[in-house]
Amino acid sequence: MISEHKVATLKPGNSFRDWLIEVLGGRIQNKRCEVVVYKIEGASHTVCRYSFKGEGYSVAAKFYAEPTGWLRHYDAVGSMEREFRTLKKIESIIDIPKPLAVKKEFDCVLVTEYIRGKSLYDNMTSDQDLYRRLTAVAHLLRRLHDQTRSEYRKEQEFAHFHKILDQLKLHSDRRVMFNGLLGSWWYKRDWDSQQGCLIHNDANPVNYVFKHDKVYAMDFESAWEHAHPVHDLGIVAAELKNYFEFNENNRERSEKYIGHFIWNYCNDVGEFHWITQALPFFMALGLLRMARLDLGKEHTAYIFKEAESCLNAKQ
Repeated sequence: MISEHKVATLKPGNSFRDWLIEVLGGRIQNKRCEVVVYKIEGASHTVCRYSFKGEGYSVAAKFYAEPTGWLRHYDAVGSMEREFRTLKKIESIIDIPKPLAVKKEFDCVLVTEYIRGKSLYDNMTSDQDLYRRLTAVAHLLRRLHDQTRSEYRKEQEFAHFHKILDQLKLHSDRRVMFNGLLGSWWYKRDWDSQQGCLIHNDANPVNYVFKHDKVYAMDFESAWEHAHPVHDLGIVAAELKNYFEFNENNRERSEKYIGHFIWNYCNDVGEFHWITQALPFFMALGLLRMARLDLGKEHTAYIFKEAESCLNAKQ
């Protein structure tokens, strides 16, 4: 998962360091301070933490022109600008690392405040205080979805699902099977949404970080609007299912955590029922996202089996 190690120390005269000092303004008192650079591993781009000596302050920098994940070809400038706009839009709605600056000349860098804390994934692996942490994430997503309402574009959700299937390069028989299941879901009405919203779209447990009792959402590069609000819930539920069922071999625990998470997102019993009608579709999506990773034969087989089971839940 996420880790970091020291890679450099920047002194006055380094162009990137001097630009950071200028951008941060009054946040840095000693304009001549050295800046220690820590590379953060496990991200889909080059990401570094810049710590200002003697200031007790750090920022995170994501370099869009330096991809390290499976996706290597995309519009780096457009992605940088889009995430910055999204962060500025939602910073008054939910807690996120404050967006500070972007600059395409420095490998399309996005700079935000650095939040040090414990991720939701850490709570999953330790199985400590997880109910309370899931409640906090559910409430954060509720605020995000409620305050970014828009029209719902169903075709966008299905196009996204088919894009994930395209990326998996499935055998023709398996692809036909998934296409048929998606076709059945298209014509169902009890899970449709009257309104869309902006979704995180990368509700991976490492992207929710707790500092004391406050939860911060990270990495909105993949966020998009006009989406189904259950999309984010399905990704979180799929992560819980995968971790506790496959890694811990404990289906009962995964179901309890998923139920708790969904219940704490809901306003009433009727909404809980509606969400559970939509949840299998987005859990299948969340599971298949994982299959793009090099998980090993046994784990990948589990992913496909459970994704198919989710999509068959309402047939």
